[in-house]
Amino acid sequence: MVQRSLSAHTLPLRLLRAVGLLATIAMVIAAIGSAVTSTRAAVTTPSYRNYAAPSGLPNANNAGEPSIGSNWKTGNVMYAAYTSTYRVTFDDSASPPQASWVDKSAPNSIISLDPILFTDHTTGRTQVSHLAGKISLSSYTDNDGDSWTPSQGAGINSGVDHQTIGGGPFAPGLTGAVKLFPDAVYYCSQDIADASCALSRDGGLTFGLAVPTYSLLDCGGLHGHVKVAPDGTVYVPNKDCGGKQGVTVSTNNGTTWTVRKNPSSSAADSDPSVGVGSNGTIYFGYQNGDGHPHAAVSHDHGATWQYDQDVGTAFGIQNTVFPAVVAGDDDRAAFAFLGTPTGGNYQDTQNFQGVWHVYIAHTFDGGHTWTTVDATPNDPVQRGSICTGGTTCGNDRNLLDFIDATVDKQGRVLVGYADGCIGACVQSGPNSFSAYATIARQSSGSGLFAQYDTQPLGTQP
Repeated sequence: MVQRSLSAHTLPLRLLRAVGLLATIAMVIAAIGSAVTSTRAAVTTPSYRNYAAPSGLPNANNAGEPSIGSNWKTGNVMYAAYTSTYRVTFDDSASPPQASWVDKSAPNSIISLDPILFTDHTTGRTQVSHLAGKISLSSYTDNDGDSWTPSQGAGINSGVDHQTIGGGPFAPGLTGAVKLFPDAVYYCSQDIADASCALSRDGGLTFGLAVPTYSLLDCGGLHGHVKVAPDGTVYVPNKDCGGKQGVTVSTNNGTTWTVRKNPSSSAADSDPSVGVGSNGTIYFGYQNGDGHPHAAVSHDHGATWQYDQDVGTAFGIQNTVFPAVVAGDDDRAAFAFLGTPTGGNYQDTQNFQGVWHVYIAHTFDGGHTWTTVDATPNDPVQRGSICTGGTTCGNDRNLLDFIDATVDKQGRVLVGYADGCIGACVQSGPNSFSAYATIARQSSGSGLFAQYDTQPLGTQP
């Protein structure tokens, strides 16, 4: 038999076309891979600039446990602490960028056992709440504080302490009364034997019945800040659920709740925090039982957890307080906390000598790895002990219970904190035990939205 070499002339036409198609697909895949590699290579380490409130603002030095929010419609930042609410406008045409702080406090913000602020990025509505027992003195604004509308303030039969307000899209299948506002708003608080959340269907003007999220048989009473995912899932983090940390979760607009624990965690003293990515990935930042700052990731509403790791190793962080997490793109998040490389009992007022800074860890790959920076490298936020024991504390509870973090429309991370070390304290000691209203704002590096990676932060609109 005569052997013939295989050539283009002998290959069937369909096979030739298939080979050509496969070659084209291979080229496309290679191009996509090159683009992904290029995008990853463009990620750069963030840095921060700090902005302190003008001394003439009311409560500028009485700003423990602040809240911060960003209005993506106007670009303004809202900051609340004690009975004061400030509107902060950043001018990026100046070098370095400048901040303008204006007092925009609500008329009914006259007393506060606990202050809370929440800004809905998409609607532009800001809620301010001041705890007054089982009710709160609350208002909302749609124009960054130029005018305010008083609200019901709390859910029916809400708890007496540690309230939090958050919001986002309604989950599918909402029953009952119609929606009177594009997004849901939740008021959650802690009571003697349980914690509860109440839903508002009209943008925070009124709230329904407070529904228990867990009892003290499930978790400790105090909890972190409520967050709502793009699919309407609601999360309330907790620092001690049977010796583990986790989240209570509702997928049906707050009708029922489920406790879901992170098995790699151990109970601690500071409230954990949750950030939710654009496609529902949740980032859980917490003070582990050993004091170290840990982050974990869940893709299934907290049912399982991945990549739990210590994000403070680059700085040797041994003690952490006040976790605050915010996310942007589904694979990007930032985790802010106060930390110190000094080990031991950080609540020991007589012997603990740690120096605390604001640290911010960032992930650009879905929590596989984290890049941590010191946002206050030349200016400590506290020297010595920090008490997280509540009303039993002494003067080292000047910072109160938490800090907060948000993201602006261009992906900049902003962290609202109280500065407990000002004046002479910055260079040496003793601690000033102040609580000065301050914002750490991202000034360079990659943000939480990849679309802006190629555009320097200072030039973004």
